[in-house]
Amino acid sequence: MASEKVETIIAGNYVEMETEEGNSKPVESKLSNFFWHGGSVYDAWFSCASNQVAQVLLTLPYSFSQLGMLSGILFQLFYGLMGSWTAYLISVLYVEFRTRKEREKVDFRNHVIQWFEVLDGLLGKHWRNAGLFFNCTFLLFGSVIQLIACASNIYYINDNLDKRTWTYIFGACCATTVFIPSFHNYRIWSFLGLLMTTYTAWYLTIASLIHGQVEDVKHSGPTKMVLYFTGATNILYTFGGHAVTVEIMHAMWKPQKFKLIYLIATLYVLTLTLPSASAVYWAFGDMLLNHANAFALLPRSGFRDVAVILMLIHQFITFGFACTPLYFVWEKFVGMHDTKSLYKRALARLPVVIPIWFLAIIFPFFGPINSTVGSLLVSFTVYIIPALAHMLTFASASARENAVERPPSFLGGWAGLYSMNIFVVGWVLVVGFGFGGWASMLNFIQQVNTFGIFTKCYQCPHKTK
Repeated sequence: MASEKVETIIAGNYVEMETEEGNSKPVESKLSNFFWHGGSVYDAWFSCASNQVAQVLLTLPYSFSQLGMLSGILFQLFYGLMGSWTAYLISVLYVEFRTRKEREKVDFRNHVIQWFEVLDGLLGKHWRNAGLFFNCTFLLFGSVIQLIACASNIYYINDNLDKRTWTYIFGACCATTVFIPSFHNYRIWSFLGLLMTTYTAWYLTIASLIHGQVEDVKHSGPTKMVLYFTGATNILYTFGGHAVTVEIMHAMWKPQKFKLIYLIATLYVLTLTLPSASAVYWAFGDMLLNHANAFALLPRSGFRDVAVILMLIHQFITFGFACTPLYFVWEKFVGMHDTKSLYKRALARLPVVIPIWFLAIIFPFFGPINSTVGSLLVSFTVYIIPALAHMLTFASASARENAVERPPSFLGGWAGLYSMNIFVVGWVLVVGFGFGGWASMLNFIQQVNTFGIFTKCYQCPHKTK
């Protein structure tokens, strides 16, 4: 009975919103809503699965060459489960925050709840500031990575322009995401995005198996600690895509149904990442150490061109996923979040794209930048902070007694949950941030020393005249 009351409270405003938008809309509007307005469990699943694996699909074989086959597979399984756990914690904290606020008659119909606001409401301003800093910085560089990936991929279809020029072009294209209002409006894009990554993953797998192993192929990884932990943090980054969990939940009609969605999305993503990374590494081995993008080693074909084009479209979608929370933060900062005019909001959002564009031109290091962002930002944003926040939120006996969501029974109650959270914090702090930060920064500095910042064409083959 109590859970039914909670569901009514949480879902209430969404029911009102649907009613207000009315049933008297013409057929064209209903068709538009079918493609444009999503808030179901399925929409959330597509959003999570589509957003979790994008350009990183192309860098996982590179990580396997650093880690070796066995460690690569084990780290994917391990970080996939750990990411699903902390996404669950974020969902619990969101439901707890929203339930408390709606019991106080707070109306969220014209306001998108974000992670830093959840931390503020549950733990105070210092936690809000920490969440705001790490989340925004991670999403900023997440957007930068998508832009770098666009330039890196298109080069394998058209190398008449260097990668920096392609970055200018795709920066302008990705700026059009300012016109997408919220995560409600990613329904068709999330669905198509997942189809695109599914095609690309199986193209990489099948093309590598058909190609076979290159002559004198070597699988010597792991050989150096620096490379080992760099590869591990790229996988940490891969399964740390839940920085937008709160915004995806807020777009749901019944957000309390989210808790297992991310785990199911992760299980599907593993069916894409494990076969593709294993097959490419099996075929090309140590050659991947100097080719962070898997497309670089596969022969040109119509199938490869289709995969490149689909990934370009998907990276545009993922750019929007990463940037939309930044747009919300900026709108709130400049006082435009409640503005109903789409064009005024779009104009207000444009300044967010400029630093992303600029950073993508300065640091075009496709592959190494993933590990750096993973160790320094993802480790705190979606692993350490959610686990600590959950423990502190329910530290008192009264908070545990009145919790909206209780710990899963198979964990052994609150003691098991706290043990799990302490393990996550300890592991990610030492292995992800500590060793991973050391290794990825050394690797990143090596890229700067080798290629320089503002390099025109990172890892491009020398053209013969």
